Amino acid sequence: MSATMAEPLRKFIASRYSGRNLPVTLVLPDGGRVPLAPQAEVEILARTWRGLKALASPALGAMARAYVRNDLDFTGSARRVIAVAEGMVGEVSHGRDALASRWRLWRHQQRGNRENIGHHYDVSDAFYRLWLDANLVYSCAYFRTDDDTLDAAQAQKLDYICRKLRLAPGERFLDIGCGWGALVFHAAQRYGVDATGITLSRNQFDHANRQIAARGLAGRVRVELRDYVDLPDAAQYDKIASVGMFEHVGVARFPAYFGKIRRILKPGGVVLNHGITHNPLGAQSLGSGIGDFVDEYVFPGGELTHVAKVIEAIAGEGLEVVDAEALREHYAKTLWHWCDRLEANADAARAEIGEARYRIWRIYLAGSAHAFDRGWLSLWQILAGRPHADGRLPHPLTREFMYPPTRSIQLP
Repeated sequence: MSATMAEPLRKFIASRYSGRNLPVTLVLPDGGRVPLAPQAEVEILARTWRGLKALASPALGAMARAYVRNDLDFTGSARRVIAVAEGMVGEVSHGRDALASRWRLWRHQQRGNRENIGHHYDVSDAFYRLWLDANLVYSCAYFRTDDDTLDAAQAQKLDYICRKLRLAPGERFLDIGCGWGALVFHAAQRYGVDATGITLSRNQFDHANRQIAARGLAGRVRVELRDYVDLPDAAQYDKIASVGMFEHVGVARFPAYFGKIRRILKPGGVVLNHGITHNPLGAQSLGSGIGDFVDEYVFPGGELTHVAKVIEAIAGEGLEVVDAEALREHYAKTLWHWCDRLEANADAARAEIGEARYRIWRIYLAGSAHAFDRGWLSLWQILAGRPHADGRLPHPLTREFMYPPTRSIQLP
């Protein structure tokens, strides 16, 4: 960059952020420094002209892209820089971008569930082991105290789901999108159910089946490489869980999804749907380009909506909602645990998946944690059941069955 361009650019950027007192120093490609406050906590480094452009007209999605491409870099933790980046952008509104929503839906339909799932989950089990808990539970944990470890909180979540479903020995239990199998293992070992899990990830399928053999669960647990749409209606289950898979379904497919669940659920049976939702009513994507970044780099085909739309879709397929619980704060804590663990294992992560993918996951986990902290996203566990022919759905009068005396849950 020429000297004639550098000085005006410094002045423009300084003016762009004037009065915000952001604890950051911007470092330009030629080494020039633009302090935005007397005391800086982080440095944001523009390595290229594209990085400067992202700083001059900031949007969170564009800044995330620039970081992934190494046009921007930063010092310090992702947790701190995400908060600073929001301050640089200013107000972030989440709305209805009809064109972008149609584009994401088209991509989802063209790629199909199997390809979308493979893009996200079939990275490397070794990579996921660097930052997930010991049992590879890749969904919101359940924290009883701020001091709970990630492993303890994930074990508590598995047990919480089993208690909500009131699993009993001999029941047929299905986990839709079972991941690496932690829930079906816990349900079979601790509650005596006959458990089936389905996944579209080859890596998860292979790992789960190795664990079935290692844990001596053959005949009591099976994990299949199968899409939920291919489940035969004749395969009737007493209880069903869907944990962290719902985000891949797509709003247009809600009737097919909940309709399938109703058909394979025995009368009187219950299902727990655990999934991410938008918090702003009517929003179709996160603002400031965040939704587009996630769709392009992390979750192709993913689609979120407000919990009201989810409940409407459940009821529309003849299932009765009996309980709904928001776990937004729990997911924020979970994601910060994941982000901190990933950063602590940065060198190993880079060696496993490369610099660009490490950057994608680092900024994605931190950005997601920030979104839950800020109330842009939420996480809902919705419990619903298929009524008997007479319309009745027996269920406990209180929620006390969900909360036994405090005890530590440890997976075997």
